Amino acid sequence: MQQDTEAHYWTQRYKEERTGWDIGSPSTPLKTYIDQLRDTECKILIPGAGNAYEAEYLWKKGFKNVFVLDVSQTPLQAFSKRNPDFPKDQLLQENFFDHQGTYALVLEQTFFCSFVPTKTNRDAYAKKMHELLVENGKLVGLWFDFPLTGDMEKRPFGGTKTAYLTHLEPFFHPIVFERCYNSIAPRQGNELFGIFQRRSTDRSK
Repeated sequence: MQQDTEAHYWTQRYKEERTGWDIGSPSTPLKTYIDQLRDTECKILIPGAGNAYEAEYLWKKGFKNVFVLDVSQTPLQAFSKRNPDFPKDQLLQENFFDHQGTYALVLEQTFFCSFVPTKTNRDAYAKKMHELLVENGKLVGLWFDFPLTGDMEKRPFGGTKTAYLTHLEPFFHPIVFERCYNSIAPRQGNELFGIFQRRSTDRSK
């Protein structure tokens, strides 16, 4: 989809409050990961951030180099209202695939699962993540662990550990990729937590 179409789609979801993925706070697996981070100067990107509770949590813990990206202005405005001291130039209304920058860490909150699950889209995601990370940078986050239904309209989309790895392994070394032990109750058994380190050169060429 083009940016205008994507922006309209997600903005409508927020306006209609069809945001079942939004739990109103940082997800437990990501909060647990954030709690062990020590380098508050680390440059972090959260793409497809929505209401970006993880970014808010990082900010309040003293991480000042956090960038929040979403294709819709609606959640970015809500985030800014909740966090008026957060730098406006670190709130990015952009299409993920058009974004330019480099980061030490990208935090993923089932963002991968928001794209129509074609091979082209999922490979493009992995390639773009590789481009955005510095040498030895990390992609850390959550992927939904339930089968694809064949319904190309019902987002978010699922997948399996094996399927996800076919897209990610050419670009990333999986350090951890396992079913979450600390998902919130409604998602218990349906989330994979991953830590992936950027490969210095991708194996897809």
